[in-house]
Amino acid sequence: MSTLKIAVQKSGRLNEDSLKILKQIGISIDNGKDQLKASARNFPLEVFYLRNGDIPQYLKDGVVDAAIIGENVLIEKGRDITIVEKLGFSKCRVSIAVPKSSNAKSLKDLEGKRIATSYPNTVNQFLDKSNISAQLHIINGSVEIAPNIGLADGICDIVSSGSTLFKNGLKEIEVLLKSEAVLATSPKISEQNQALIDKIQFRLKSVLRGRENKYILLNAPNDQLDRICKILPGMNSPTILPLAKEGWSSLHSVINKNDFWDVIDELKANGAEGILVCPIENMVL
Repeated sequence: MSTLKIAVQKSGRLNEDSLKILKQIGISIDNGKDQLKASARNFPLEVFYLRNGDIPQYLKDGVVDAAIIGENVLIEKGRDITIVEKLGFSKCRVSIAVPKSSNAKSLKDLEGKRIATSYPNTVNQFLDKSNISAQLHIINGSVEIAPNIGLADGICDIVSSGSTLFKNGLKEIEVLLKSEAVLATSPKISEQNQALIDKIQFRLKSVLRGRENKYILLNAPNDQLDRICKILPGMNSPTILPLAKEGWSSLHSVINKNDFWDVIDELKANGAEGILVCPIENMVL
């Protein structure tokens, strides 16, 4: 049987979240401390623990069939690599930042200036697109200190909460792109292993849909059912069951988590009672 080789970041938050989502889709990894490779117990899969910046080349060369990696790294080092699924975690942005004392308000204000970054390809792409000329200083490591030591007038780096910029006296002036963890595949993946990726993607979609929705149960008077059904369309239509109490029914449905409180308010206004809301582990369509 063919074995799928998938790369994840060797350490850090992306590593933890990658292994967590693999577990949520039913793949158990026997990963011991400091291992560079581990096998799954219940799926034909091997996990390779690699440096984040090295993963795009491993994908290009076909050393691994797939990877869970930050989209920003692919944009910088692997634009020709196929993204199969966006995974919704490890969200960040690639941004331009300058000292708080700077008058610069956008990337255009850095015309002719010096920009320190670990993402030269990404920055050059946006500079070319905006017809801006700037001098890049490529730094691998703590980019944030570059303005403070006089090496650059601004920086381009990944930003999550913005606390690192704040601590280094910097302000964010422009977002070049937004990023999150993605599942990506090698251009050299075999047909057999692509079939395994398809299975993984199916499971991932189920988990991701579950995260975006909630299961809702409620009681309502029968004369309000039509109105409430319009509020709760569900995946097809709500499930309606008669209650022992005459003139009342129980409704079961699914709501999007982003609409949760607005929907609850509308349900209560239309006579709904005893509303219970539960998380959904998987949602298979």
